[in-house]
Amino acid sequence: MATTPDTREKIIVPGPAGFHPPSAAQLGVALPDPGQGLYYGLLEPNEEKVIEEMARKMLTSPNATIFPGPLLLWAWNDHAVEKAKATLEIAAQIPEVMIIPMPDYRPKYPKIDPEEVINPNHPNLTIWGNKIEACIFIGVHCHYANLTLKMIRAGTNCCTMAICAEQGHEDAMLTIRDSDTAKIKRVAQIFKKVREEMGIKLPESGENVRFTGTQSKVHDGKTHTNPAAFAPTPGGAGSAAMFGHSAEHMKREG
Repeated sequence: MATTPDTREKIIVPGPAGFHPPSAAQLGVALPDPGQGLYYGLLEPNEEKVIEEMARKMLTSPNATIFPGPLLLWAWNDHAVEKAKATLEIAAQIPEVMIIPMPDYRPKYPKIDPEEVINPNHPNLTIWGNKIEACIFIGVHCHYANLTLKMIRAGTNCCTMAICAEQGHEDAMLTIRDSDTAKIKRVAQIFKKVREEMGIKLPESGENVRFTGTQSKVHDGKTHTNPAAFAPTPGGAGSAAMFGHSAEHMKREG
């Protein structure tokens, strides 16, 4: 795929950046205006370029993972359900992608299962435990997302991406803003276009989402699934189960 090389020096890049790296704001990174995105800390006037880079990273990095947060995981209203369904359309374009939920923000000490959830208080454990080198955050409240993204940059080599409903996340390497259902669907279409241009095929079965070990146990030893099988329905019960969340964990969340 022919692209014009970007010769600007990147600001926010995968780490490990050290125990206490400066925040993106301290490094001079500003949030994008509507229609813009952030490309490794640089303002990018064409957000489609940012989305295409997201697709390339997710399609080529080991153990690429989508981290859906509470704004998508729980069926607060029909709008949340529609955004969750659109997010599954993104997942459907990435062979071997994992989906690990962030159902809430409470610390999980002293016992943490990095294959079951990611938590903003210790996200590095999930990144390290699953050897994740590219991830997308979506549906996470902004203040928790920024905390999580900075911790991941501090201690891991993971390329972080954020699809934000508000202004974007300066501590992500790649981010877009104002992401309603229509924009999330457009992201899925751009991922499809990039995947096809790269000649990457999806499995004929449609089962391109890879379960973690914990998720596999919940689903009777299955290793893969079709994301469409977990699409929630408006007016239904809380939708965390669509991401392979265990019934036992949902019971503990109460």
